[in-house]
Amino acid sequence: MNFSIIGTGNIAWFFGNRLVAGRHRCVGVYARDVVKAQELAEALLSDKWGRISDIDDEEADVCILAVSDTAVAEIAKTISLNKTVLIHTAGAVSIDAIKNAAAERAVFWPVYSILKTNFPDHRNIPCAWEASSEKAKRILLDIGHAVSDELFEARYEQRKWLHLCAVIGNNFINHLLGISEQICRENNLPTSVLQPIIDQTFERARHSSPLELQTGPAVRHDDTTIAAQLALLEKHHQWQQVYEAVTLSIQTKQNSVSE
Repeated sequence: MNFSIIGTGNIAWFFGNRLVAGRHRCVGVYARDVVKAQELAEALLSDKWGRISDIDDEEADVCILAVSDTAVAEIAKTISLNKTVLIHTAGAVSIDAIKNAAAERAVFWPVYSILKTNFPDHRNIPCAWEASSEKAKRILLDIGHAVSDELFEARYEQRKWLHLCAVIGNNFINHLLGISEQICRENNLPTSVLQPIIDQTFERARHSSPLELQTGPAVRHDDTTIAAQLALLEKHHQWQQVYEAVTLSIQTKQNSVSE
């Protein structure tokens, strides 16, 4: 199947490479930055690239709009496709954001953190999809199976909640780990000593409900330790606020569970 891509970020590189490996053919890469578009096009063995306005409705079976969530609707306003299926890859954006850009539309969102510098080497990446028609569904699933073996249908009302869970479960946790790393560095402590307990946390969560596994001063209502740790964060007011908010959330949730 012939495909084109709009965008040159992490998802564009990941999807493009997976599709080419699955023997689909890239017939064009388009972006605001033509140099980056050329770089990705050449990596995908395509000899065509350019600006978004250069897209040809006749060249591809499917066009993948792999841009940031906030850019989907903006770029969609500049596109008009009647024959090509347009697929956006933003989990928290409705399929309606591209309704005026193409007659056939779909959404394909990997529930996974994708980095160009470290692509996953496995195929069990959960990918949510939605299609506006049977034709869009057929084409989406055809290319989707080149990306992953785990595809599931999820409408926008479901995806937006799933996206929220992904933000909390990935982005927020990653930020908290970053805070821990910086605190260790500021106090000349090896961050490696935290790795076993971090590994333990995620290993336990694979087999039991995290709510049932909660430990620490918050769940014990150890006000002395909580106060002492808040004092340690006095030079980092924002981190104090995070600590207080998470502590209160743990205690409130534990109280509701025990009732």
